[in-house]
Amino acid sequence: MFIQTEQTPNPASLKFLPGCEVMVRGTAEFKSGADAAKASPLAERLFKIPGVAGVFLAGDFITVTKANDFDWSLLKPQILGALMEHFTTGQKVMLNEDASHASASSASADDNEIVKQIKELLDTRIRPIVAQDGGDIVFSSFEGGVVYLHMRGACAGCPSSTATLKSGIENMLKHFIPEVEEVRAVN
Repeated sequence: MFIQTEQTPNPASLKFLPGCEVMVRGTAEFKSGADAAKASPLAERLFKIPGVAGVFLAGDFITVTKANDFDWSLLKPQILGALMEHFTTGQKVMLNEDASHASASSASADDNEIVKQIKELLDTRIRPIVAQDGGDIVFSSFEGGVVYLHMRGACAGCPSSTATLKSGIENMLKHFIPEVEEVRAVN
């Protein structure tokens, strides 16, 4: 098994591509080993490596975020080894695939027309680009002309995420949906 790695715009995050399916649907993000232990054997394994501060699982990649006082030159080989062992032994990524933290951007019947348009643009134009950088953006709400989004994976805490949010996402949403006045990140 050959696992590729890619830099992300966030220097604290690295994207790992195992060359196989990671998540059947949706994404999952873990900020601690305790959270991971409840849902993902893979994320739990990665959190056992000192210096791992976050794990984001998506369709075909894993983004690992490191603690500030650790160096990638020491962490990367340990993470590659853990990923290799996990995937070659055929272990589950998630304990319950249905319980994954699905990327809840898909429109629902309860959404008004503006929210449906926002979610459609997020799903078709924005999320695929953000996934290339090892992250995800999930719709939270639309209130008073403001779109609230969750930044996940490499996007969370990324130095360039504010610029991406304001220059890229906000401009695109404002262009296609005049009711959008601003875009803000929520934690």
